[in-house]
Amino acid sequence: MIEKKTIFSLSSGRPPAGVAVVRVSGSAASAALLALGGRLPAPRRATLVRLRDAGTPIDDALVLWFPAPASFTGEDVAELHVTGGPAVVAALLRALGAIEGLRPAEPGEFTRRAFDNGKLDLTEAEGLADLIDAETEAQRRQALRQASGGLRALAESWHGRLLSILAETEASLDFGDDEEDVSTRLVEGEGPEIMALAREIESHLGNYQFAERLRRGLIIVLLGAPNAGKSSLINALAKRDVAIVSPEAGTTRDVIEVHLDLGGVAATLVDTAGLRDAEGAVEAEGVRRARERADEADLVVFLVGPDDRDTTIPAEAVVVESKADLRVDPMGERLRVSAVTGEGLAALESLLVERTSALAGAGQDALVTHARQRDALAECRHALIVSSEEPDVVLRAESLRVAMRALGRLTGRVGVEDILDIVFGRFCIGK
Repeated sequence: MIEKKTIFSLSSGRPPAGVAVVRVSGSAASAALLALGGRLPAPRRATLVRLRDAGTPIDDALVLWFPAPASFTGEDVAELHVTGGPAVVAALLRALGAIEGLRPAEPGEFTRRAFDNGKLDLTEAEGLADLIDAETEAQRRQALRQASGGLRALAESWHGRLLSILAETEASLDFGDDEEDVSTRLVEGEGPEIMALAREIESHLGNYQFAERLRRGLIIVLLGAPNAGKSSLINALAKRDVAIVSPEAGTTRDVIEVHLDLGGVAATLVDTAGLRDAEGAVEAEGVRRARERADEADLVVFLVGPDDRDTTIPAEAVVVESKADLRVDPMGERLRVSAVTGEGLAALESLLVERTSALAGAGQDALVTHARQRDALAECRHALIVSSEEPDVVLRAESLRVAMRALGRLTGRVGVEDILDIVFGRFCIGK
């Protein structure tokens, strides 16, 4: 077997910083520590060591040593905590690169090695990537539940139950009619057990749509006629100038996006071109993009200006009367806002929090958060249903094997080589 090279990388943020963490993983990690620090610290005990490159001091580092297999990757791992200055980090990385058997890590390679060594499964790796990307509290909680093995534990429970059912089915193939109790078990017990498992999987699939929205963040599109006040409103909600505000109609030609935290739910607020018969090719493209984004949005907020009387409002849109400071009489029992005076802005924010929570809130307790996970479980569930309805024991056993393979793809046990690069490619270098 060809031994993997030992990898190293900066695992903390880009310098300058107070502290930088450089991680080394592989069989030559101990040699690297000896070469740079002259000694191997006690396992899992922070030790102050002066690091040197060919005798030249680099920095006084806090060094941690994790012998295999009790480490993140399952390999020998060293962590070097040094001063987070660009020159210090560059010198340390240069010194590591000069040691035989070491090379810089690829994006996600530490986590990939942890997966290869059984330290975490594919669902936990996806949760870890989501945790790194999390921008809101709700996203953090969801990702941490996944990274901590929530779905893995559930999948292992399902795997054990499915394995028991398959074993009984396989027994019927071996013994046939010679074992009456086996045949009875197949008829009276196996079918209900299979359907109970299928229903349990279905219950977790039911919250996927909410969980996926929570993970990726919601899209909220502002629509309205030209000069309805969309750009002023997005500036007010963002609390900074992100869009050009002008009394001239048709100023906004392209979509403008702002990221918001609405009660722990990540959302992207999108300002769009005013809806009207465009006067030129550029504005027409802007209007087309506005309608396209509205079709893809999770929520549409439609602004009605003081002079808008015959506006066609999309179904299920949140309708807001804009420019309340210029209105003499309200158009109805709608929310009125003013980006100039601030009237109604707090109420609008509360309404957006309420609506986004309804769209994504159920996902906060969900464990199935990725399309890949959903597809694997949907295939498993379908195979279970087919098996429960199959009178032929040979075909029933084959459907159960299909379900078992689908469940294996969920955790990365089988048949995932084609997606591993995609999953681990999401990680930054050093993770």
